[in-house]
Amino acid sequence: MDLNPALDTFVAECRELLEQMEQSLLALEDQPDDRELLDAVFRAAHTIKGSAGMFGFDQMVSFTHHLENLLDKLRAGELPFSSSLSALLLRSGDHIQSMIAPSVAEEPLSGELQARGTALVAELAAMLGGPVAAPAGKPASGAATSAAPKHGSLADDLAVFLHSDAADESASPITRYWRISLQFGTDVLRNGMDPMSFVRYLATLGDVHSVATGWDRLPPLAEMDPESCYVDLEIELDSSADRTAIEAVFDFVRDDCVVRIAPPTQVVDAQLKAIDALPESTGRLGEVLSAVHAVAASELSTALAKQASASDERPLGQILVEDSAVPAAVVDAAVERQQQSRQAKAQDSRLIRIDADKLDQLINIVGELVIAGSGTQALAAKAGIPDVVESAASLLRLVEQVRDSALGLRMVAIGATFQRFQRVVRDVSRELGKDIELAISGAETELDKSVVERIGDPLMHLVRNAMDHGIESGMTRVAAGKSARAQVSLNAYHDSGSIVIEVGDDGAGLNVEKIRRKAIERGLLAASANPTPQEIRQLIFEAGFSTADAVSNLSGRGVGMDVVRRSIEALRGTIEIQSEEGTGTTVLIRLPLTLAIIDGFMVGLGAARYVLPLDVVVECMELSEAHRHAVSEQGFINVRGEVLPVLRLRDAFGISEGAARRENVVVVRFGQIKAGLVVDELLGELQTVIKPLGKLFSYLQGISGSTILGSGEVALILDVPGLIKRVEGARPTGIVVA
Repeated sequence: MDLNPALDTFVAECRELLEQMEQSLLALEDQPDDRELLDAVFRAAHTIKGSAGMFGFDQMVSFTHHLENLLDKLRAGELPFSSSLSALLLRSGDHIQSMIAPSVAEEPLSGELQARGTALVAELAAMLGGPVAAPAGKPASGAATSAAPKHGSLADDLAVFLHSDAADESASPITRYWRISLQFGTDVLRNGMDPMSFVRYLATLGDVHSVATGWDRLPPLAEMDPESCYVDLEIELDSSADRTAIEAVFDFVRDDCVVRIAPPTQVVDAQLKAIDALPESTGRLGEVLSAVHAVAASELSTALAKQASASDERPLGQILVEDSAVPAAVVDAAVERQQQSRQAKAQDSRLIRIDADKLDQLINIVGELVIAGSGTQALAAKAGIPDVVESAASLLRLVEQVRDSALGLRMVAIGATFQRFQRVVRDVSRELGKDIELAISGAETELDKSVVERIGDPLMHLVRNAMDHGIESGMTRVAAGKSARAQVSLNAYHDSGSIVIEVGDDGAGLNVEKIRRKAIERGLLAASANPTPQEIRQLIFEAGFSTADAVSNLSGRGVGMDVVRRSIEALRGTIEIQSEEGTGTTVLIRLPLTLAIIDGFMVGLGAARYVLPLDVVVECMELSEAHRHAVSEQGFINVRGEVLPVLRLRDAFGISEGAARRENVVVVRFGQIKAGLVVDELLGELQTVIKPLGKLFSYLQGISGSTILGSGEVALILDVPGLIKRVEGARPTGIVVA
């Protein structure tokens, strides 16, 4: 049997469970009384322990067992949830995370890892060193057993077992005891059974706290039969025995009496915990109750027999509750657990784990299919045979559907990436001595998996930078009329075929004048220059630039923000800053939805072909003679009363041959900015498979990639954000593409 797929699944699930555990613990710091969050932490640890045990990862099992013991105390209310306890649990989760790789590789844990684990176990044990709760029951004392006479009348026996403290309900709450109701059949005495013998036997299992008699079935004196039994007993038993042991006392009189056993409160609580800790299963209700020893086999058989009878239409749970076999709370918990298990199984049946390499291979094949489909359509159009043209068009529509479905497989919600920063904000805010919370919105926004994987580090830089530089100290905030608790926000949304990720804070904002002085000192800006405030803010992304007065463990060395910009640009994205001094700063990252296949719009410049992402194209129009002069002299045209900056691509790319007699303008939009690109021809829409240009052409500006046309020609994909910046004059370029 090949264990690699199983191990891969274990690793993936273990990491997911640890992430869930971390998020639940962070939420518990704000909602310490939320039982569902605490149960989620326990379930995650319990599942990790069970899965690790299946593979024989004994060290993980041992450590997680110590963690479970502490969580048990928390769930039982024997330990209060505190920030120090949360920190210990978070570090324990980190330790489990660090044990995964060596365990799977069957390598011994490093000395450092073992030392850390030993220290954590000691801390967990110290937390568990508080007073231990008294056991649910206590063993039978010799006095209790010997106090029960072996012979005597029923009245004498009852007198012995009715202790003087039985009436003191305040000292001995009845919820401590097992409640046993015995309704003897009239033939019990004739069959040689002594009702008090059962009471005496129960005394060997614990202390019989009280015995009450019921005489409701006693007939008038004239009708009494001296050989018949009319007595009913209500017994309170203080015992640590389980239900099965107590049930076994009455095995010999099952057919001659009715027995009902109700557990004490602590037993019910234990059963509820046991139900919650059960592994996910779609077992029947009776199986769930039996698994936690909430119902005896005889009681379950009786209830099932009643349910099977045609005259009884009650569900099994209702029968067990009404017959006092199982408390209603336990039945309700078992039914809820059943429903959760069914839902989990239904959800699991809808999901399948796929190796990322196989998914990438599928996308590559779909890309080749798109190219081949375009070639088929071009050949069909050239042949001019109507049936072939129609068939090719139908094929291309199906290829588009396959493409959209394949790309959909790569789309993942960004929420999981955002949630990881909860822990970062918690830890860094404590290190800095600041009170900072993280606000997340747009977590359901989806984008390409490859983009998600590469956006984590840039976001980390931005979040840590916002906390270190952007957020003021609590005293400074209060003095400025702000809340002492600061906020860092993460938001994501779709806009114009792109995804926008915002990293914001409500801190001090950027000091434009301070940035300008630092830029002049470092030679990034001429003293005589007069840039706009927005251009000055963008200088923080230059290599080596920092306004920090002192270097900290988090930032201040001028490395990070330039790395952020390069990382974003490597994803064909852009980054910009919006800030208001005293109010806060927001960094906007705009990224393409996918890096693989897009819908494109092809244009021509002489013999060359270029592709624009269709999502950024607003409209197309013919460039009139009047507009030609405006473009040449002013660099903009008037479109329905709106000033539109225009860039002639022939001039930008240095193309002089084959000048067209007629030109067209493609209006594009990126974010809130519109611009016009002057081209020779409008060649229509097409599906575009993005191919990277390689390092040799990485210096090219205005070009983001290439694609192969159906004819086999290569067309370049235009970098619309870069071209718009050139139109604005923010970044001069000088590329030459032949």
